[in-house]
Amino acid sequence: MIQEREGRGIPFRAMVPNAITALALCFGLTGVRFAITDEWQWALGFIVFAGVLDGLDGRIARLLRAQSKFGAELDSLADNIAFGTAPALVLFLWALRDAPRVGWIAALAYAVCMALRLARFNARIDNTEQPHKSAGFNTGVPAPAGAGLVFVPIYLWLITGNELFQHWPLVTGWTFFIAALMISSLPTYSWSSMRIRREWRLLALVAVALLGAALMVAPWPTLLAVSGLYLAMLPFSLASYGRVKRRRAASV
Repeated sequence: MIQEREGRGIPFRAMVPNAITALALCFGLTGVRFAITDEWQWALGFIVFAGVLDGLDGRIARLLRAQSKFGAELDSLADNIAFGTAPALVLFLWALRDAPRVGWIAALAYAVCMALRLARFNARIDNTEQPHKSAGFNTGVPAPAGAGLVFVPIYLWLITGNELFQHWPLVTGWTFFIAALMISSLPTYSWSSMRIRREWRLLALVAVALLGAALMVAPWPTLLAVSGLYLAMLPFSLASYGRVKRRRAASV
């Protein structure tokens, strides 16, 4: 943990994770800039890349031993803007403005639920008793995953060109659904809960490389497939956590 020494400042390595977090915030807001000019592929691309940066900053902070309370607060604020405010505005500009009242309510609901989810996470961060976290699970859908999922109608529209997926009642219902998942108490898989057998690690590396190639060659079908896989895993994460709870109860 980095602590500032009076009169000496902080080491440069402590700034690297915070700089990446700030970049993620900038990329998220830049997505809104492209949405204003109806450049939807760029809008989604910038927010997706913000998610990539968000996945790196914490790991780099731990690698450099540069974790700090300031960094944690900055990360939460950046997540709220890049994965809450920015997607809400993109969705409104893309489809929800066709129903200005209901559409704006849906956009607000998504943004507010993102803020509530992050506030809940921050409020519990120092709690010693966190059943989901201690078992390697998240509580509800995480911020970057929520942003990726709420864009599913846009992925479908970009792939097919079918205007049905831009119809505001469908987008409104989907937005409310993802907002509810984010603030739910549903246990969802986290990176710490995933284990790869030693003999499968090379295959896992190949799979990651293929995923990266697919994202570059066919980003929207790939993101749609990843989103579908994530949603399909939710019942399995609930069942897995149930088994963990039963094992814990049996060992008491």
